Amino acid sequence: MDPDAITALRDWLTEAALAGAGEAALVQGLCDRAVAAGLPLARVQVGLDTLHPVLEGYAFAWHPGADASRTPYARYSGDAENAENVWLRSPFYHLVVTGERRLRRRLRGANQPMDFPVLEDLANDGCTDYVAMVTRFGDGAAIGDMDAVYSSWSTDRDGGFSDADMQALDRLEPSLALAIRAAATAHIADTLVVTYLGRDAGRRVLRGQIERGVAEAIRAVLWFSDLQGFTKIADTTPPHELVPMLNDYADCVVSAVHDHGGQVMKFIGDGVLAIFEVSDPARACRCALNAADEAFRRIDTLNDRRRSDGRPVTGVYLGLHIGDVFYGNIGSADRLDFTVVGPAVNEVSRIEAMCRSLDQEIILSAAFADAARKDRDRLVSLGRYALRGVRRPQALYTLDREVAATGEPTG
Repeated sequence: MDPDAITALRDWLTEAALAGAGEAALVQGLCDRAVAAGLPLARVQVGLDTLHPVLEGYAFAWHPGADASRTPYARYSGDAENAENVWLRSPFYHLVVTGERRLRRRLRGANQPMDFPVLEDLANDGCTDYVAMVTRFGDGAAIGDMDAVYSSWSTDRDGGFSDADMQALDRLEPSLALAIRAAATAHIADTLVVTYLGRDAGRRVLRGQIERGVAEAIRAVLWFSDLQGFTKIADTTPPHELVPMLNDYADCVVSAVHDHGGQVMKFIGDGVLAIFEVSDPARACRCALNAADEAFRRIDTLNDRRRSDGRPVTGVYLGLHIGDVFYGNIGSADRLDFTVVGPAVNEVSRIEAMCRSLDQEIILSAAFADAARKDRDRLVSLGRYALRGVRRPQALYTLDREVAATGEPTG
């Protein structure tokens, strides 16, 4: 490749990264353009760790005539031991241990070392030359475990890479690493705000809605649930089992809420506060009821599994209400929360608290019952009750779980 072609490729990487291209598009675009400019690539792989609650990182693979593929690798996989062995026997691990930037192996000819398993696989595929590279980030540029970009470059041309090809790779790879880091950082930001703030709230924050005290008045179905008898369970369960137990039950609730169009606003101890925004009240109520049905089913399945393992089981108490709330940034100058506040939030927590005294898994407000319309035949009156902190007694309802929903859309 001539110097002008290399410069053009580096310029393209810069422009693509600034335009917001993803990692796979960057790998695809660079490799396709490099081959067209004369760089004899047959296999390329680019990988990096990430900051994610479940995934450890991603690998992106390219070969001529195919789109670049993305393969996530899980932090806690069922085949973790095998994955660890693969890593320990890889050229990238060798580069990490030695501190070197580049490793090259010829794949054809007598007495060529095949000291890594991947080299035999590539040689069997017809490759003739292999180069592994690592571009490390400085301390100020690392994000969690994402402290480097790893890449490998193979050719099937007779004679392998030329000196000019190696010079091209040495110049192109740092620019690719920088572009990949920019794309990965954007994904990490999205992952973190969605994970910790919720889907809608997180994306509002990324769009710039971060001004303190700015909140939007919305109407929403409010969901508040917590675990039955959790205080007693916490006192009798070994500490190392408590957090996994909370995660098991939270997954049942959160997955059900998300699957039916709701969003979780926050965890309050073992409790979950979620909302279903209202454009059509009856539809929002239906989504919440379907989420409740699914959450109870998931918990029944979870309890069967936990019982068979000899672990403690529980259930959830759930309150549902509909009302007006303020949705936005609330807090101090240096610590904000994107959440919902208002009397309706207090009311749904008071309604949920009645589950214990009325011996019900789920209790719904009169406002929710009025808005539910077609689902009224699933609701059973519990009578009128005074709620702590609420001026007037309210009619409360529960859900007859034996009466099926009528099958309206849920999201």
